[in-house]
Amino acid sequence: MRRPEESPPERLRIDVWLWRARVARTRALAVGLVQSGHVRVNGQRVRAPGHGLKRGDVLTIALSAAVRVLRVAEFGERRGPAAEAQALFEELGDGDGRLA
Repeated sequence: MRRPEESPPERLRIDVWLWRARVARTRALAVGLVQSGHVRVNGQRVRAPGHGLKRGDVLTIALSAAVRVLRVAEFGERRGPAAEAQALFEELGDGDGRLA
């Protein structure tokens, strides 16, 4: 846990962020999503679950029936309730994310 006098981190592992933002139900599923090539950061495919995200990065995530485009707003301290998770990102695009 971070001490109060420490500044917030500048980067966070992509698998941890996907889990905290409730894009993936478990860390293991987040790792699998990244390793299988379904995640792009700023247009570049990422396959390393330890890839460091920065605030402002744009993620394109290909899920089974949808493609979501999210801008990282915050990292969060924990995997909290859905309302807390929604504050971690800004949804870009039309919002429904369904494939045609």
